[in-house]
Amino acid sequence: MSQFAKMLVGLAGAALVASCSAPAGQQTRSPEAEQELSKALAGRTAGKPVSCIGNFRTSDMQIIDDWTILFREGRTVYVQNPHGGCPGISSGSNTLVSRLYGTNRLCSGDINHTVDLHTGIGGGSCVFSAFVPYTKTGG
Repeated sequence: MSQFAKMLVGLAGAALVASCSAPAGQQTRSPEAEQELSKALAGRTAGKPVSCIGNFRTSDMQIIDDWTILFREGRTVYVQNPHGGCPGISSGSNTLVSRLYGTNRLCSGDINHTVDLHTGIGGGSCVFSAFVPYTKTGG
């Protein structure tokens, strides 16, 4: 193997190691967002994560921060923490757009997009993780 080829293999290996060891975006929740999430989940118990939930209207969705989206269905609130967050969703000027292909469900792995409500211009993307149901306990 030539010296140049050895150098390329070494650089590729170093890049691979660096990409695996670099810390993922840290989830940081403001005290206000933490309080809002606690209030929304008060009196509820976490259940086993599910892969999919029914499609929801915007009025059934609550944005806590760029890391946390809640979907409400009766006595259950589903907590969604998109992989890597959903940059810009909590700004108040963006909305979440989900394109459903052949289904009426939101699922883990779905790619969703943010769109500026005033200009209609697309922003970032986010990938849904599993949904954690929190169910109201008691009467």
